[in-house]
Amino acid sequence: MRVFVAGASGAIGEPLIAELLKRGHSVVGMTTSETRARILEGQGASAAIVNAFDAAAVEATLSRSKAEAVIDELTSLPKEPSDMPKYAEGDRKLRIEGGGNLFRAAIATGVRRYLQQSSGFFLKTAEGTLADESSPLDVNASPSVAASARTYTELEARLFSSNAIEGVALRYGFFYGPKTWYHPGESAANMVMRQQYPVVGEGQGVSSFVHIIDAAIATAEALTAEAGVYNVVDDDPSPQNVWLPAFANFLGAPAPPRMTEAEMKAMAGDDAVYYATSLHGASNAKAKRVLGWKPRRLEWLQAK
Repeated sequence: MRVFVAGASGAIGEPLIAELLKRGHSVVGMTTSETRARILEGQGASAAIVNAFDAAAVEATLSRSKAEAVIDELTSLPKEPSDMPKYAEGDRKLRIEGGGNLFRAAIATGVRRYLQQSSGFFLKTAEGTLADESSPLDVNASPSVAASARTYTELEARLFSSNAIEGVALRYGFFYGPKTWYHPGESAANMVMRQQYPVVGEGQGVSSFVHIIDAAIATAEALTAEAGVYNVVDDDPSPQNVWLPAFANFLGAPAPPRMTEAEMKAMAGDDAVYYATSLHGASNAKAKRVLGWKPRRLEWLQAK
């Protein structure tokens, strides 16, 4: 299949390109970086240096690629989680405006299938249950989380707005693995090593993670599966009071400190409290059943 990948420079870009090529697909990776373009070409893909905000250039490039499928992984995220507030507006603009140019170009050029990155960790469901693909995003959460949830809601609404294209929403869990925040030596791991990542309150917020390579495999499988929404998360949704101490142990770090919700709110705001106490994990039953997908166990739980 001829596949066009936007956001080929992001965290999932490199493993996704590698997985697609391994399966025999013809791949064009879209990037704004000449350095990344050379890396893509070194992998065996073609590279297109295009600014997603240039609608005419996006459409012309997509038309030349003769793509049958587009994978939209457009993001603008920082290397440090603490910098998210500075990046939030630009990230939303890229996903909504730049991604909108790409989506419209896909329809205009006759692309058959469009895969859209979405979120599997801001989902709303009943307390004590896992979110499934019918669960909405939590648009009434803490301020920054609610803003992100609204962005993902818009992306999914756009994706399924046209009968001219087959839409697939991939609700990824928190990425871990090489070149992600949760890899040893990277930002979140370094915070744990410095004891700057506490268990907050009861630490009851449940997180769903997914290894970056497993996410790439699921994405490649979704190219030919039935259209719709898929939670791309692993088998180990875990409350913060379980996964965070296990992660610290995996890294060889001291046990994480504990902090009350009031203390965390005063120090870092409502969003930090939400992540620790109000997240809902997601079920991957559909992805496993329909995609035949088998994610690995959460790495640091294996080490317990």
